[in-house]
Amino acid sequence: MRRRQGRHQPLYTSAERRRRNASPWTLVQGILAPLQFAVFLVSLGLVLHTLATGQGAEAANASVVVKTLVLYAIMVTGSIWEKAVFGRYLFAPAFFWEDVFSMLVLALHTAYLAALGFGLLRTQGLLVLALAAYATYLVNAGQFLLKLRAARLEAPAPVVLAGEGAR
Repeated sequence: MRRRQGRHQPLYTSAERRRRNASPWTLVQGILAPLQFAVFLVSLGLVLHTLATGQGAEAANASVVVKTLVLYAIMVTGSIWEKAVFGRYLFAPAFFWEDVFSMLVLALHTAYLAALGFGLLRTQGLLVLALAAYATYLVNAGQFLLKLRAARLEAPAPVVLAGEGAR
């Protein structure tokens, strides 16, 4: 949350809230976030299965690649959303720490792709790296869920005109 001189600042100014609500990128983020989580859950299951049994490495690795591609999509579109709402592509004050942690998430997922592509790690090492990337993803997803909750809690109450409340 933004703070100025010890006082609580809302997550969005009224102008930022209007831009957020008008941006098509808000819907894109709303679709990609649960899609990414679903891909994560499937991939996590495949990774854990392969680590436990030694079988299914190709499917597990493919699922991590798909998860990483979805992550890249949400990061690129999220940056465009942040520019539309806050006027900067990354590190807007309202989402500074989420963006900082997102860089770690991206770095670990990208390290996985590099290790896979260049044959730098064996299957077990790759999948442990994937689990590290997934752990950071979960923390980052939690950060964004807390911001979403904060935004909903501070949303202005709907205006009720005289006589409308009795319906």
